[in-house]
Amino acid sequence: MRADRLVATLLLMQARGRVTAKELAAELEVSNATARRDLEALSAAGVPVYPQPGRGGGWALVGGARTDLSGLTSAEAQALFLIAGPAASVAPEIKSALRKLVRALPQTFRADAEAAADATVVDTAAWGEDTRDRPVLVAQLQRAVVEQVRVRLTYQKRGEAPKGREVDPWGLVDKDGTWYFVAGTADGQRTFRLDRILGVSLTGAPASRPAGFELAGAWDEVVTAVEAKRSETSATVLVPTRFLKVFQHQHGRHCTVVEEQGEHTRVELTAPRPLDIARNVAGWGGLITVESPEVQDHLARIGAELVSRYSRAAPAEPAGS
Repeated sequence: MRADRLVATLLLMQARGRVTAKELAAELEVSNATARRDLEALSAAGVPVYPQPGRGGGWALVGGARTDLSGLTSAEAQALFLIAGPAASVAPEIKSALRKLVRALPQTFRADAEAAADATVVDTAAWGEDTRDRPVLVAQLQRAVVEQVRVRLTYQKRGEAPKGREVDPWGLVDKDGTWYFVAGTADGQRTFRLDRILGVSLTGAPASRPAGFELAGAWDEVVTAVEAKRSETSATVLVPTRFLKVFQHQHGRHCTVVEEQGEHTRVELTAPRPLDIARNVAGWGGLITVESPEVQDHLARIGAELVSRYSRAAPAEPAGS
């Protein structure tokens, strides 16, 4: 878009002080004629951009200003590129935007900004898994959020038939590789998993959004509610202290230390149901002691099922022994 080029042109001139139409054309990947028209448009719009005749001329800002129009300090530029740099490996648009922005930064900022962009790589795949691709619906829903237009979804809850509904788009969240769409409905705020959205269309009708709405705060409320449902049952477990860190790593926020007892530590484990706790700890075998009778019953049943399926008959005694 021309507006994008005009801003990029002004940023370049602020960073360098003076450019030629040929240099500008090479930087912005446009023709020399287009670059010259953009420079003339800035001048006609009242921006103090003037041609400098003669050898070594070009176009310059009045007074040769070299301030950074973006307003970024060196530290802010590094922080921006540290955050956005890893995303450039999975989003071509971000890579293109960073390339243009680094050209507009003052020369003294560039080396650090480019180093920051390459300082971190984000690998979205867990060990033994393939890289998770961004769902194809993300771009369409992002557009709806930015343009604030209502969306018609075809959504299928687990075990139910697909249903259509119109919603107000409020934001998207990537939670450990699973994407969620936060939206306003006639019943209030709702969260939709993208892998259950079968179709999306932008209606063109304006969407509404609560005053002061913040996606991060709204998502914190969603996480709190979900984790509460996942913690409706609790059981105390004695874990060897030497394995406590491993046990905590496996269960995350659902494992809380209750009491340290030397070689063993008592923890509280939470899950939706007693059966879920039993399934989560069954692999620890006799290393741990579960103190909840209900969970013990489930563990005994799981153990009996495993013995029944996998035990082998004892070898026959030799004759005359």
